[in-house]
Amino acid sequence: MNDRVNVTVTDHVADARLVRSDKMNALDAAMFSALEEAGARLRAMPGVRAIVLSGDGKAFSAGLDLSNFDKMANGESHAPDLLKRTHGPANLAQHVVLQWRSIPVPVIAAVHGVAFGGGFQLALGADMRIVHPDARMSVMEIQWGLVPDMGGIRLLRDLVRPDVAADLVYGGQIFDGREALALGLATRTSDHPRDAAFKLAAQIANRNPEAIRAAKRLLTIEDSALSERILLAEATEQAALIGRPNQAEAVRAVQERRPPRFED
Repeated sequence: MNDRVNVTVTDHVADARLVRSDKMNALDAAMFSALEEAGARLRAMPGVRAIVLSGDGKAFSAGLDLSNFDKMANGESHAPDLLKRTHGPANLAQHVVLQWRSIPVPVIAAVHGVAFGGGFQLALGADMRIVHPDARMSVMEIQWGLVPDMGGIRLLRDLVRPDVAADLVYGGQIFDGREALALGLATRTSDHPRDAAFKLAAQIANRNPEAIRAAKRLLTIEDSALSERILLAEATEQAALIGRPNQAEAVRAVQERRPPRFED
C-alpha cells in the first residue's frame, strides 16, 4: 500500500495520503487496490477519530491513469468488470470513493492542484472538502466520451441542484476552488488546505468520539435502494459506452488535439 497510499495516525487523526506524485496521483490498478486497503485498515483501526485525505506533490489526483485511455482509443473494452457487484451494491471503483462515507468517523479531503475525473469523484467521497482557491476541478469524463461511474452521479445528486449537476456532467468544464465553494462542492477554501484540514480534524478529535460517530451516522443516512439503483445504472451506462466507436473517437480527438467527429 505504501507505494500508492500512505497512512499514519497522530493524536487520533489519520493522515491518508496518495503518494504517486510522479504521476499526479493518477488512478491505476495499484492505486485502486491501495485505496481499498487504506479504507479497510482505517475502518478497523481503534482510536482514529478523524481522517484527512490528500495527495502528495502537485495535485490531489489527476484522475484515471492515461494508459487506460490509450487502450480505449483502440476500442479495447474492459466494461464487463464494471457490472460485478464486488463490494455490496458497488464495484471496486465505486467502493474506493463511497467507502469514505461509510467509515464511521469524519473524512476531510484537502484538495490542491487538480482533481479531475476519478480524482474529483474521490474528493466527493469525503464528508468535507477544503480546497485551494486556485485548485482546478472537473467532472471530466464527458471529454473522454464517458460518464462519471465511481459513485460521482450519486454524490453530485446530494451536493448540488440537478441543473448544476447537469451543467458539470454534460460540459466537463474546469472550475477553480472559488467556483467549487459557490456551487456547494467545497466546504471551504484555504491557501493551505492540508493545514486547514488537519486543524479541523484536530478539533473533531477533541470532541466526544461517540457523539461524532453518532452524528456521522445521522448525516449519512440514505435511501439505500435508490443508491443501489444509481450505482448499478452508472456501471451499466459506462459499460455500454466503453469501446464503442464514438467513445474511442472522443479519446483519439483529445489525444490528437482536434475536434471529434461523432456519428449519431
